[in-house]
Amino acid sequence: MAPSSDILFLLLLPVAAALTTPGSCSGCGPPSLPMLVGLMAADLVVSLLILAVVFVCACPRRRPTQEDDKIYMNMPGRG
Repeated sequence: MAPSSDILFLLLLPVAAALTTPGSCSGCGPPSLPMLVGLMAADLVVSLLILAVVFVCACPRRRPTQEDDKIYMNMPGRG
């Protein structure tokens, strides 16, 4: 269940939206094309960075073990 503060926030959100007057902010309107391109480029860079970190952390590392010269009878493929 959501904490009571989250529920209170969700209940008060429509009230706060109704109290704001439209057009009260300066510079409101459709975003410019260079700003959209910049946001998309930044999103792409952050997504690729997250993907690279996940790939590096998830790849198995090839470390030679000290037990490779032993023969295991009950482990197929090991000897």
